[in-house]
Amino acid sequence: MYLTVTQTVAMDCYDVVRQLWDYLDGELTDESMDAIRAHLAQCKQCYPQFDFERTFLEALAATRREHPAPNMVRRKVLAKLRKAGLEV
Repeated sequence: MYLTVTQTVAMDCYDVVRQLWDYLDGELTDESMDAIRAHLAQCKQCYPQFDFERTFLEALAATRREHPAPNMVRRKVLAKLRKAGLEV
């Protein structure tokens, strides 16, 4: 029988807040996701920022579902993102 041991790396508030958008998008490693989750569970200073960003993303997603951008606007935004070097 093998036992897997995982260790969560402690993060400070600066690192957590700096990575919240990536955390909410699920774009971090499992280790980073766990570390931020653990920090947010204990930190009363960071949780309001997390709650704001999460609520903002949920409201943005709901608005996009209810009012999709006209095709012309969508094409312009995508063209600018591509010009800036982003893959879309």
